[in-house]
Amino acid sequence: MNQGRTVFAQLCELLPRRAFDNAVVRYGGDRRLRRFSCMDQLLCMIFAQVTARSSLRETVAVLNAIGARRYHCGIRTAVARSTLAEANERRDYRIFRDTALALIAATRLESPIDPRLRLLEHEAYALDSTTIDLCLQLFPWAHFRRRKGGVKAHTLLDLRAGIPVFLRLSHAKTHDLWMLDQFVPQPGAFYVMDKGYIDFLRLYRLHTAAAYFVTRPKRNLDFGIRQRLHVPPDSPVTSDRLIRLRGPKSRHLYPDTLRLIRYRDPDTARRLAFLTNHLRLDALTVAMLYRLRWKIELFFKWIKHHLHIRAFFGTTPNAVQTQLWIAVIVYLLVHRLRLRHLTPLDPGRLLQLLSVTALEKTPVSQLILDEQAPDATVDDPNQLPLFDF
Repeated sequence: MNQGRTVFAQLCELLPRRAFDNAVVRYGGDRRLRRFSCMDQLLCMIFAQVTARSSLRETVAVLNAIGARRYHCGIRTAVARSTLAEANERRDYRIFRDTALALIAATRLESPIDPRLRLLEHEAYALDSTTIDLCLQLFPWAHFRRRKGGVKAHTLLDLRAGIPVFLRLSHAKTHDLWMLDQFVPQPGAFYVMDKGYIDFLRLYRLHTAAAYFVTRPKRNLDFGIRQRLHVPPDSPVTSDRLIRLRGPKSRHLYPDTLRLIRYRDPDTARRLAFLTNHLRLDALTVAMLYRLRWKIELFFKWIKHHLHIRAFFGTTPNAVQTQLWIAVIVYLLVHRLRLRHLTPLDPGRLLQLLSVTALEKTPVSQLILDEQAPDATVDDPNQLPLFDF
């Protein structure tokens, strides 16, 4: 039941409050504070993301303009621009990182498994990174190129649930291979990545940890064929072979057997090759796993188009990390809201709906039903045509 709560308050009700409070105590977020708490900071930043505020000044102006309705959003005090800016720069970003990780754990339990991966019986993750451009004059610590700044967000996405489970920021100059050293491989899990992650020493480390990888080989891969596996004549798989590396360095870095699969996409006629250390998995399943890697590209596209991670509200590394982790929190809140109400609405469309109704005291379920309802005037036989041709 709504009980007079705003749409924004109903969205923020999905936050893991206990995990957030524990993180605030762990990192001393509310130490020696009188008014503006870490929860107020989090709610202000979520409000800025949901309502598509483009700057810190605009966010504070809107929050002060709504007056008493700010209290019904959960923000207990008036907000000053300098106060919010100082909070973003000085309060430990790990408070919001740990909150996001707790929200990830809760959302994964609620998320349905992708029907294409139900028979796999193993966890599957996509690994990739995206570069976020920054102004070098405002962010001199994020030096990328001669006249350009930037940071790189390395992300591990759960393909079964479609949500990120791990995110690490680095300078934009950092190679993607760095990410392979930042997490502990899960035994039995599949890690799907593009050819930018080809490093046989690190791939062999995944192999010895009893984890599996699926990637694409480089064109100059030097190998010898040990065995040719059977391929059905009508299959899009053109060849399936067990190989051993024989390059002067690669054969020492990865001394075990690999599997090389060549595949012809029936829709686009594009020819692809896949490299994996799983020697018994069906070749079409390997191709399907790599096709699902596109989910992480869609995730990067979604957060860049619908959330504000290009215009930052602070210039310090802590402020950038804080805003990025809160953007991840907003993405998870929208995803969790869709799961709670079983709505087929696109996440972007749902976020737009939340942005224009954030201060309304209407049940979210009713808003979603009204949005999904067809327009009554479309098929009305009494409606005359506007133009006669």
